[in-house]
Amino acid sequence: FSDVLALPIFKQEDSSLPQENETKHPPFQYVMCAATSPAVKLYDETLTYLNQGQSYEIRMLDNRKAGDIPEINGKLVKSIIRVVFHDRRLQYTEHQQLEGWKWNRPGDRLLDLDIPMSVGVIDIKTNPSQLNAVEFLWDPTKCTSAFIQVHCISTEFTPRKHGGEKGVPFRIQVDTFKQTENGEYTDHLHSASCQIKVFKPKGADRKQKTDREKMEKRTAHEKEKYQPSYDTTVLTECSPWPDTPTTFVNNSPTPAPAFTTAQHNTYSVPDSNSSSPNHQGDGTSQGSGDLHPSATIQETQQWLLKHRFSTYTRLFSNFSGADLLKLTREDLVQICGPADGIRLYNALKSRSVRPRLTIYVCQEPLRSIQLERQEAGNSDSSNGAIYVYHAIYLEEMAASEVTRKLALAFNIPLHQINQVYKQGPTGIHILVNDQMVQNFQDESCFLFTTIKAENGEGFHIILK
Repeated sequence: FSDVLALPIFKQEDSSLPQENETKHPPFQYVMCAATSPAVKLYDETLTYLNQGQSYEIRMLDNRKAGDIPEINGKLVKSIIRVVFHDRRLQYTEHQQLEGWKWNRPGDRLLDLDIPMSVGVIDIKTNPSQLNAVEFLWDPTKCTSAFIQVHCISTEFTPRKHGGEKGVPFRIQVDTFKQTENGEYTDHLHSASCQIKVFKPKGADRKQKTDREKMEKRTAHEKEKYQPSYDTTVLTECSPWPDTPTTFVNNSPTPAPAFTTAQHNTYSVPDSNSSSPNHQGDGTSQGSGDLHPSATIQETQQWLLKHRFSTYTRLFSNFSGADLLKLTREDLVQICGPADGIRLYNALKSRSVRPRLTIYVCQEPLRSIQLERQEAGNSDSSNGAIYVYHAIYLEEMAASEVTRKLALAFNIPLHQINQVYKQGPTGIHILVNDQMVQNFQDESCFLFTTIKAENGEGFHIILK
């Protein structure tokens, strides 16, 4: 195919190939036979317009130098083609977006392979649970072309706004693998992708014409800031897709959601699951209620439920603590809406609200235990071992809050506490009410004991 690349139609591909003196040389090249937009600035990524349902050829080219990857000579390789979101905010809601699309388009797929037109593709497979991906085997030494059809259009995933809609860009990504010793195609060789927008039939042609006319009206100096339009689109190298077979083998048998990006893979934290045995409880069992970056997916789900975000547990079903903490305020507003987005951001990022009052409480030990400890030796050290105080943080200056926090701190059933009293002068018992709590000094210390209620049901707490 080196002779084919020299043809004029492949002038863009030729210029994008690495120079001979460069060490990195991609083994394959994927060229989509669709023109790039002329309205793209010089150093931006190319943008290609496609018509919904139209078949577009992707040429699978062997780009190896002599002696490169000799182990695949005479053997087949496997490629997976996907259509995915380019917009990062939509990537976070991939499951919700896909479910909504399936609901509106039952029985349809986002991506199909036009088998009658395709050449050299073998053992074609489509997974019913991944409507945006197709996979096949091919021989790099033979002419291979995969004709794809994209059925989702860019405006199907944009919020309806006044004054028209602006379609979101997608990405076409190809990941290629070689066969391992056990016969599975899980050894990653190469990945490349390009940015596209999909329009209703004939819409891509009209958009291309509009862009061309706009560029013709610009001055020569302005045109220099834009890259020319090419007849074909070369997919540029990128990171392998997160739910590639390699990921299945190394991390988890459960595939990632259909819509996730290669960029997402670069900043997610793969260690959050693999290190979970060493971090059990770090995520949600902390007293502060903060979500820890090392929280596993399960702990993150529990944290969402605990903080009243059950509506979004399915949406974030594959997020670890680190993944969720990396979302910005704008991301969360876009995903969850203004009200819940800001509330979730505050729960994730904000520090705990400073308590209005802190008191220290210790359960008074029984007299018999005190005597035994005193007889055993140094009474000061024994008292230090017995009198262990718990910090009680009050967000509300109310007697009910004191009762509730005491029950939590000392593992006492709340319904069994009848009254809370404070021991006053001459040993009298004063009922603790809201006014008394409001007059407690910050960081006051109390011993408390319990006495049975007069009716025999439950007990009273006495603060000393």
